[in-house]
Amino acid sequence: MYYRILNSLLIIGLFISCTTQNQKSDEEVVINNPTNKVKLSSEIVWEKLNPARGDKSPQAGTIFGDRKGEVPTGFLAKFVDGFSSPPHIHNVTYRAVVIKGTIHNDDPKAENMWMKPGSFWTQPQGEAHITSAKGEENIAYVEIDKGPYLVRPTDQAIDNGERPINIDVSNIVWLGSDRSNWVSQLAKINFLWEKDGLQGLFIKLPKNFKGELLSEGSIFHAVVISGGVDYTLPQNQELKHLDAGSYFTSTDRAKHTLSTKNESVIYIRTNGSIKVK
Repeated sequence: MYYRILNSLLIIGLFISCTTQNQKSDEEVVINNPTNKVKLSSEIVWEKLNPARGDKSPQAGTIFGDRKGEVPTGFLAKFVDGFSSPPHIHNVTYRAVVIKGTIHNDDPKAENMWMKPGSFWTQPQGEAHITSAKGEENIAYVEIDKGPYLVRPTDQAIDNGERPINIDVSNIVWLGSDRSNWVSQLAKINFLWEKDGLQGLFIKLPKNFKGELLSEGSIFHAVVISGGVDYTLPQNQELKHLDAGSYFTSTDRAKHTLSTKNESVIYIRTNGSIKVK
């Protein structure tokens, strides 16, 4: 089911805490040794997500980390039209965002609830579920806090106390500059989750945006969910076009210079504050 109330309560709580933080002005941010990096969607290396299923396996492309290791990881999962997994569990909890196509993820007996691009869901560790997809191209961004990411049979199911969240794109609640001092220039923000000093959020940039995203965290991962952004690397002023599924990152305080031609949505995972100017 969709958790409109849960999403709203989470936003209110995060909004209260986030708006009380001091924001450093643009003039105060001096970056002597920028750590900015980008990865284009065309540079993603694809492999089988679940090799045990052979040709029926979805494809996976690592963005950061290593889903076979014990580190935080973000990767893209690609499903063919009509894909439907058998009931299964995972050994870790994951979060996910639909990038292309439509995806259903729920209890094996649940009716299909097709999530469109921009929708967000979580899958608790050990809970039995199925994943289905329909569309010419179906891609989701998947994120784990610690690997490895494994598929297990349902006879190993457990209840770890977490409950799944499914938020359709139509239920995303956007905050503008009148509700959050993290955004300006008609940009909008949605606070999705917070855990152990980390948080996940959406940023929506308007059409013809030109500005900067200032990040303060030592952890900063950003994935383009829809639209596209032109990104200027500070090291050499090289311009990169980041379409849906592309990625940019930094490991220290950073300025990310962005422009758009169309409205664009970016998912961010960070341990610090941000400011869109």
